[in-house]
Amino acid sequence: MSLTHFDCKGDAHMVDVSDKPVTSRIAVAETYIKMQRETFDIITEGRAKKGDVMGVARLAGIMAAKRTADLIPLCHPLPITKVSVELTPDAELPGLRIEATVKTTGQTGVEMEALTAASIAALTVYDMAKAVDKGMEIGGLRVMLKDGGKSGRFVAS
Repeated sequence: MSLTHFDCKGDAHMVDVSDKPVTSRIAVAETYIKMQRETFDIITEGRAKKGDVMGVARLAGIMAAKRTADLIPLCHPLPITKVSVELTPDAELPGLRIEATVKTTGQTGVEMEALTAASIAALTVYDMAKAVDKGMEIGGLRVMLKDGGKSGRFVAS
């Protein structure tokens, strides 16, 4: 198996997907942001000075998915048909679990869009709460599900 973003000379290039069939594709990515208990309480109780942290982070993740090709040099611009970003408070972390789902009908997958949505949502939480907690930790970014296309279905263990 070889890396598809390099040609036979080893130069980076955008993969040619023009001969691939158009299929329905979906990807789900997850991450988390851990924080101090006080920060968790401020966010979940809606007391953040900058406003609705989870609502703004959700919108930032959706917007980021749509801009993935502008951020990742060899990523194809895709006609995204759905993006959802869910932020779930987890008192045991304490923090937020973030899950991003992206769908398209196209010739290449949307894993990068889902990963981008999840990570930007987490970074937005950090940005909105850093005044009270600079030690927040973002981790666990990964693809949980990918389906559609030649490689078929992938589900993380």
